[in-house]
Amino acid sequence: MSEGGSALARFLRRLAGGRDPAMDDVARSIRKLTEAQRDQTTALQSRLNALADLVGQRATTKDATEIVHSVRALAASIDAPDSDAKLFEALDGIAKGTGPIIAGPWTGEVGFEILYWVPFLEWFRTRWRVPAERFVIVSRGGVESWYGMSGARYADIFSTMPPQTFRERTDPDAHKQREVSPLDQEIVDGVSQRLGLDGAALLHPRLMYRAFAPFWKDEAGFGLIERFTSHRSLAPVNDPVVASLPSEYIAARFYFSDCFRDTPANRALARSVIGRLSERVPVVLLNPGLRVDDHADYAAAASNRVISIETGLAPERNLAVQSAALSHARGFVGTYGGYAYLAPFYGVPAVGFYSDRAFKLHHLHVAQRVFERLGSATVMAIDTAHVELVHLVTDAV
Repeated sequence: MSEGGSALARFLRRLAGGRDPAMDDVARSIRKLTEAQRDQTTALQSRLNALADLVGQRATTKDATEIVHSVRALAASIDAPDSDAKLFEALDGIAKGTGPIIAGPWTGEVGFEILYWVPFLEWFRTRWRVPAERFVIVSRGGVESWYGMSGARYADIFSTMPPQTFRERTDPDAHKQREVSPLDQEIVDGVSQRLGLDGAALLHPRLMYRAFAPFWKDEAGFGLIERFTSHRSLAPVNDPVVASLPSEYIAARFYFSDCFRDTPANRALARSVIGRLSERVPVVLLNPGLRVDDHADYAAAASNRVISIETGLAPERNLAVQSAALSHARGFVGTYGGYAYLAPFYGVPAVGFYSDRAFKLHHLHVAQRVFERLGSATVMAIDTAHVELVHLVTDAV
C-alpha cells in the first residue's frame, strides 16, 4: 500500500477511536514542546519584570553594567526556543518506552558531576516521570549515593578498568564530554554487554553540556541553570571507615591543579594549614592513595592528629569512602575544586584555596546560589595571596 494509503488508514483508525503508537508519539512530542515554550515564556517575563524594576531605580554605574549584561543575555535567549525544542526532542526520545536508560558514562570532574550532571539527571527524571528502575548510572569510584535514585542500577568504570588506564585515556585538555568519545562508547558497550542492555537508550553528558553552554559563554544568566536542574542536599553516608575516625574532625585534601600549582609556596601553605588545624582538632586526609586524573595530591605526614584513610582503599570505592568521611566532618579545607563543592551538599562548610584564578567564576556563583537556596553550608574560595590576612583573622577569633 502507498504511503498515502498508510496515512489514510492511520487517520481512519484515529477517527474510529483506535490507538496508533506513531500518532501517540507525535502528540507526546507536541505536548513536551508546548511545555518547553511555556517555561521559556515564563522565564522571559520574569527577567523582563526584573529589568523593569532595575530601570525604575536611580541608575548608577553598577546598575548600568547590570542592565547591559541582562539585556545581552535576554537577547541571546530569543533564539532559545529552537535550541530547547531540539533538547526536548532528544530527551523525549530517550524517555519514551519502558526500556533501560544508560546515564553516562561520567568520566569528568567531581565538581561538574555534583553541581551540574546529577541535578540535570534529576530534573530529567522528574520532568518526564521516568521510573528510577529504568536508569543504569555509569560513573567511577562508587558514587551511586550522589544520584539518590533508589531502585536504579549502578555500574562502576573502575570495576572493569584500572585507574591508570582510565587516566591515560581521558585527555585532560579535552575532558569536557561534549561528544561521545571512543572511550565513552567502549564503556557503554561494555556495560550493555555485561548487564544485557541491548537496545538501551543513552543519556550522555553531551546533552547537558549543550544545554548549559550559553551560560558558560556569558550568553545566558543563572536562570538557564535553574530551568534544567533540580538540586538537593545529600544525606550523610554510612561506611565502616567512619567508625574508625574521631567523633569530631576536619576533612582536608590538597592536590595540585591549574589553580593550585605544585610550587614550594603552595606546599608550604598546605603543610601550614594542616599543621595549624591539627593543633586544635584532628584532621582526616581524604587522599585516596591512587591517581585517577591529572591531579597529584599533596601528601601530608600522618600522625595521631593527622589521620589518613587511604590504606586498602579500592579504586571502585574510593569516592564513596571519601564522601562518607567528608559527610561526617566539621568542615572541609583544601584545594578549590570539586571537593569544596561536594562538602556543602552534606551541610559541611568548605574553604578552598587557589593561587591562580584558572577557573570560571560562573561555577563558584552557581554553587553559592544553590547552597543559599538549600539552606546548607557554603563554599568560600580564598586566594593564597591573602592567606596571611586569613591567619590574622582566625587567630583573633
